[in-house]
Amino acid sequence: MPFKIVRNDITKMNTEAVVNTANERVVVDTGCDSAIYAAAGYDELLAYRRDHIGDVPEGEVFITPGFNLNSEYIIHAVSPLYIDGESGEEDRLRSCYRKALSLADEKGIRSIAFPLISTGGFGYPKEEGMRIALDEIKAFLEDHRMIIYLVVFDEKSASLGRRAYPGLEEYIDRNYVEQASDAEYSSSYSKASKNRLSLGLMLKMGMSRSEKASARPREEAQGESARPRREEAARPRREEAFASDDMDLCEAAASFEEKHESRLEERMRHLSDTFSEYLLYLIHDKNMENAEVYKRAIVDKKTFSKIKNNVDYHPQKLTALCLCVGARLNLDESKDLLARAGYALSPCDKTDIIFSYFIENEIYDMIELDIQLEEHGLPCIIA
Repeated sequence: MPFKIVRNDITKMNTEAVVNTANERVVVDTGCDSAIYAAAGYDELLAYRRDHIGDVPEGEVFITPGFNLNSEYIIHAVSPLYIDGESGEEDRLRSCYRKALSLADEKGIRSIAFPLISTGGFGYPKEEGMRIALDEIKAFLEDHRMIIYLVVFDEKSASLGRRAYPGLEEYIDRNYVEQASDAEYSSSYSKASKNRLSLGLMLKMGMSRSEKASARPREEAQGESARPRREEAARPRREEAFASDDMDLCEAAASFEEKHESRLEERMRHLSDTFSEYLLYLIHDKNMENAEVYKRAIVDKKTFSKIKNNVDYHPQKLTALCLCVGARLNLDESKDLLARAGYALSPCDKTDIIFSYFIENEIYDMIELDIQLEEHGLPCIIA
């Protein structure tokens, strides 16, 4: 297990080193920086930086003792402030990971815990920050041996654990346990049970016929002369009611036509689309950008390019599921898109059920979804 994403308070990690998101000046910032200083010993750590380090530019790193932390060392990565994504922030953020890992390797550190650098108070978009972290960590591990943790949530989130989504457990129980039970017992569903159901329906229908039969003599006993007067009196009210209903139906039809008919026709024109064609249509229909979708899905740009440029490209199921999240699809749209690649959301697969829960509840957060997979003992996607 050289690399793992965890939900924890980084100050509680039992690794040889932890990484801090530091400011370029000798000041303490909010978030991770403040938490690390508080846990290590605020005055002692700040004095050490002032006396031994001083100012450090963005993208650079320095190392200090861990003081009161469980970790022997703190590697401080001077985190870039996100401006617009076009001001060199990515290069400086990549430098933070690369240089922190290189410094840890120089010191012989065998285990290290990173926060998701710059994605808190420094404003870096979380999904893009995750992509950069994964790129640099995986590149480092190709040539080095080190246990690396990426700690993606704060202390409050860590204390919640699975309770962060209490509805998820109920959802899994309802959709997985019941489906599994149905599959187990469906073969033993006896013909006698079906016969009892049919008999119940027959009895109900028989009672209805007998009730009607008993009512007929009473109606006949009142005489045929009363029926025309009743019908004559009721006719104007019926005609008024029918006219009102017709107007309501016309208004409803016009409203539906105005709101949905053109979109329905548009969808109908895409009935024969492949996975690639339909995904690109949905992205366009939702006024999204391709980069926005694959970044949110944490899908590699090269993989997305293959999907985009090859109408017959057949993605892996997990890639397709991640793109459903990235494109913010609802459950019906997700099922439709998956079907075009030959996949379905299985009620007997917990990974599918967790994806279904997140999509159905419009939680389009791949990092949190990956944590939930790990907490339920399932293979992670990102790590």
